[in-house]
Amino acid sequence: MLQPILRVLEMELDAIYDLNRANWDERVGVHLAPGGIDLSGLRDGHGRLDALEERELPELVGPLDGKRVLHLQCHFGADSLALAQRGAIVTGVDFSGEAIRTATALAAELGLAERASFIECNVYDTLDHLPDTGCYDLVYVTWGCIGWLPDVTKWAAIVAACLKPGGVLYLADGHPSALVFDDCVTGTPGKPGWFAPYFEREPLELDETQDYSNASATLKNSRVYAWMHGLGEIASALIEQGLEIRALREHEAVAWRMFSVLEKGEDGLFRWPDKPWLPLSFTILARRSR
Repeated sequence: MLQPILRVLEMELDAIYDLNRANWDERVGVHLAPGGIDLSGLRDGHGRLDALEERELPELVGPLDGKRVLHLQCHFGADSLALAQRGAIVTGVDFSGEAIRTATALAAELGLAERASFIECNVYDTLDHLPDTGCYDLVYVTWGCIGWLPDVTKWAAIVAACLKPGGVLYLADGHPSALVFDDCVTGTPGKPGWFAPYFEREPLELDETQDYSNASATLKNSRVYAWMHGLGEIASALIEQGLEIRALREHEAVAWRMFSVLEKGEDGLFRWPDKPWLPLSFTILARRSR
């Protein structure tokens, strides 16, 4: 259960990153275990993204064949490899050594090593590890990524530096207005309570023992830190870096069971059971014009 503690931390960011990295190193094994992430489609040569991305990418980005894609915070590369199976040339970046080793091995297993490569580094150090910058057609960032970053302005600058003129960012994530709430506050299923203020900018200390994809797992490295970032803050950071917001959409569905009351649809996405009380996710398409 998440236990929010809102307070100014006296920890160095490196110490926070170490704790978060330990959590994500552990999640790799949890996600590969029975009950975790299903890789059967990927192994059959037809990896699928979440339904929202499957619908929006062809519309907003177009065909991926031959495009250079930078996947930031790629975890163990399942989505990176699904993009590579569609003809993209993908570079995945993640700070978890376990994730990058798994992604590299999985790319070799699937015969995609020539189309998908992976770099282990903090997202803020991406520019120091890429052989080329300003050459990517697409920067791809999806699901549960923004909240792990203390500074979205610095993140937006990295995105802009990596895109070539005409290249685009596709971002999909949980809606920050929904992240204000959580089940753990009330302890009553179906009644999320106040969790973190929308405009809170101090880090949140969380005790996250449950995994979002494998309900049977209990995480040992459960202490993590995250940050709230409003939709205006994210969009403004991109605009300030010279990117044009070409689409900003709010959705009534999300890729994981954000609240216990949400119901899973036939498309695999989770929605409110009765009325769409709050948007659960958002997507942004931002273009570098020059």
